[in-house]
Amino acid sequence: MSTPVTSAEKPQGWMVKDLAASVVVFLVAMPLCMGIAIASGVPPEKGLVTGIIGGLVVGFLAGSPLQVSGPAAGLAVIVFELVRDHGISALGPILLLAGALQLIAGVLKLGGWFRAISPAVVHGMLAGIGALIVVGQFHTLFDAKPLSNGLENLAAMPGRVMGLEPNNIASTELALIVGLLTIALMLSWDKFRPVALKLVPGALIGVVGATLFAFFFGLDVVRVNVPESIISAVETPGAGFLSPLGNPAVLMTALAIAFIASAETLLSAAAVDRMHDGVRTDYNKELRAQGIGNMLCGAAGALPMTGVIVRSSANVQAGAVTRMSTILHGAWILGFVALLPWLLREIPMAALGGVLVVTGARLVSLKHVTHLFSHYGLLPAAIWVVTFALVVTTDLLTGVLAGLALSLVELVPHVRSLRLKVDSDHGAERSHVRLTGSATFISVPKLNTAFDAVPDGKPVTLDLHQVPAIDHSCAELLREWLQRAAKRGNEVELLGSPYQLKRLAV
Repeated sequence: MSTPVTSAEKPQGWMVKDLAASVVVFLVAMPLCMGIAIASGVPPEKGLVTGIIGGLVVGFLAGSPLQVSGPAAGLAVIVFELVRDHGISALGPILLLAGALQLIAGVLKLGGWFRAISPAVVHGMLAGIGALIVVGQFHTLFDAKPLSNGLENLAAMPGRVMGLEPNNIASTELALIVGLLTIALMLSWDKFRPVALKLVPGALIGVVGATLFAFFFGLDVVRVNVPESIISAVETPGAGFLSPLGNPAVLMTALAIAFIASAETLLSAAAVDRMHDGVRTDYNKELRAQGIGNMLCGAAGALPMTGVIVRSSANVQAGAVTRMSTILHGAWILGFVALLPWLLREIPMAALGGVLVVTGARLVSLKHVTHLFSHYGLLPAAIWVVTFALVVTTDLLTGVLAGLALSLVELVPHVRSLRLKVDSDHGAERSHVRLTGSATFISVPKLNTAFDAVPDGKPVTLDLHQVPAIDHSCAELLREWLQRAAKRGNEVELLGSPYQLKRLAV
């Protein structure tokens, strides 16, 4: 388990550990940066520029030392729709505005409130995004472009399959073979990889294997097209740069990107915190760093960024100690695309489509909705289902807003006791935390502040006798805190009714 530390506490050998971790993250990030760009309807180099900024700039400023930032699958759908409706020229000013909103939110210390978003909404959103990526990138496996929306992509899938000609192997059939080979290599590697090579990412194996296959057999398939110089991928603002912001629909898109990117980043940071016992995330600092990063991406004409859990978890598992591993991974991306662009141009587009099909499928976690239903009842599961269904059938913003609106129904039975009171007493030998009132998702920021103040290694008494109700957002928060407290050496005495104790059983 990795532990980020301050400069005064760096253990011997931290530079070697960070260097090794940065290489692992770089290998994970390269195919994802390009693949997410393609899924977003923009050239692959746009994703690489975002990955470089996420490492070199946001990595240096981040409030979560081990979190890695870059282009995220969670925003691919909304960017695809934006480019489709308003053109790629609108992406820059939108990101500039979205980043400014994130920066302002961080300055106003609103970071903690993003953690109050219902987990059912977030996971329903991610599952919907995953489904849209799968049905969209299904067409990339055939060397074809995804259609304009999820339902059209879904409706066109049978036609793609029926159009195959097994007796006439041409570019379409060859591309599908390459894509399926990528998927097979990824899944096989993840299942059977040797212990000694556990840090080598499956996406890398899939892309390298498929690229070598296409190269040695001279397959006539569409390949990645990147410029000779990464500098040419940077589009600096020119005359009329901000003119798209006069469109109300564009302004709403900027607001949606700022909101979704912030929520995904801070929830990812919370997940990274659960992976180690070191410094906790400064959510407001992280939000400010993401805002600066997205403003730079807007100025460079690149993709939006978030904190991303796949690359971040790879960073932690690879033994990263400080933020230097994140910064270095950005340097490796820059060096690679600057010195070896010809190598990237050998990668088949279908291979990147295969990577994204697997990535999208993993976002569709039915396990989460069954967990919500079995532990917390029908309403949280319904929030997940409604969010998922509307993201797939309408658009991302509609699905998220509907999920948030449905979350408010959880507050209705507790409207008279919504104001949760937290009394903390950290004595010399034991800490006492007493809650009074209903614990709902609007109490999450207050609970996080209280739990972060509990000293490590000291016994804690958590008294829930005066808590008449705990919704699923707070129940998940309390369960996670109890697990983290046990790892940090806190002996927790939990006081409450049998119903409450069963609800929080870890």
